[in-house]
Amino acid sequence: MVFYKTKMRTTCFFIFLCFSLFHCEAFPHVKAQFSTGAITPNNFSGSDIVRIQSAIDSAKKTTGEVVIPRRNANGTHIWTIDSAIRLPSDITVILNNCVIELSDSSRDNLFRSDNVGRDVTGITWNKNISIIGVGDPVLKGADNPRSTGDAGRTLSLNPSKEENWRVSYGSDAGKKGRKQKGDWRNILILMAYVDGFKLRHVTIRNSHAWAVSFERTVHADISDITFELPEVQKVNGQRIEIHNRDGIDLRQGCKFFQISNISGNTEDDFIALSNLGTVNPDHKNGDLNSTMITEAGWHGPEDDIEQITIVNVTCRSNTRAIAIRASDSAGIHDVFINGVTAKTKYNGLLIGNQNYGKPSLPGRINNIHAMNLIGNGKALILILSPITDCVFMNGIYTGKGPSSVSYKSDKTKNVKVVDLVKSAAD
Repeated sequence: MVFYKTKMRTTCFFIFLCFSLFHCEAFPHVKAQFSTGAITPNNFSGSDIVRIQSAIDSAKKTTGEVVIPRRNANGTHIWTIDSAIRLPSDITVILNNCVIELSDSSRDNLFRSDNVGRDVTGITWNKNISIIGVGDPVLKGADNPRSTGDAGRTLSLNPSKEENWRVSYGSDAGKKGRKQKGDWRNILILMAYVDGFKLRHVTIRNSHAWAVSFERTVHADISDITFELPEVQKVNGQRIEIHNRDGIDLRQGCKFFQISNISGNTEDDFIALSNLGTVNPDHKNGDLNSTMITEAGWHGPEDDIEQITIVNVTCRSNTRAIAIRASDSAGIHDVFINGVTAKTKYNGLLIGNQNYGKPSLPGRINNIHAMNLIGNGKALILILSPITDCVFMNGIYTGKGPSSVSYKSDKTKNVKVVDLVKSAAD
């Protein structure tokens, strides 16, 4: 019976992966179609954020579609916003070759699902939200951000000269009455409790922390995204450091994701799956003491991260290409990775956790299947926790470490390594 279940589960993995690969190949460039009479912010008056939000509120009651064009009616080709664009259910935002950036006065997300926010404690589910790029749309952080980094980072005007490494730049540093640490508002695109989300064909530049983050979101399709998230950014002619610039982050309860054709460079993890239920356990919905906007903690299988497909990743990262971390009983399982080409400081693929909350219990990270990996760093694959039922196949490691796979846990179970080749160091 155990063999039968394992065989059936493996078959399901294969079917799911094949479907995901077909999906990515069959629809490489989804082009949004919209009429000349579409609702746009140029139909409304006020500041850029007022006009964009008015267009979205109008479309919510009518067409369900908003087009943000390249030309802003104020005579520029940039949309500069002071607070988050809040997205309701059943809305599609078409980014038609436009540039949207946060202003220097903003301390908020660029896009956020409208069911969550500061002091919002009772959260209901949103559904069917899409952000679709046409042409060459760009989403940007501020030129001089008020706050950057995660909730554990203290703001500094010159992080490189601080003795404490847990710092990041922010123009709010040292200002009376201003919060002196980062939080979830530093994330550029933040979705929580959303069933059905699409993000396609955009460039994301200079986010204040993570570029895109999901909490308790299911059935998501992320494709054709380019990240430009370096460690150093020029502010008023000075080179300053901004830390914890991840590309894509999946937190508690994320399920059924398809992530494909992602490229670019990040200061920190390019893609991270993090189920860290024992970190900051007292954090509640909507408070500003966390990089999560929803309640922290792992409350059972509904908060597992599962059924995630990642295909065709090309990246440079100061840390890792893909990181998979869980703490204590929190689960991450059924993750399928195919095609990663990475230049990283540490690893192409990290699995496990030794630094965030309680260590991952044996087998709570399981059924991770990764193939066709190319990378350098200290190891192609680093395993930190007692994982179970995983397969790593077809890889080329060009780093200076002694082997392609490095184990820091001696309790792994049924982990298969097939055709991972260590080549000459690059």
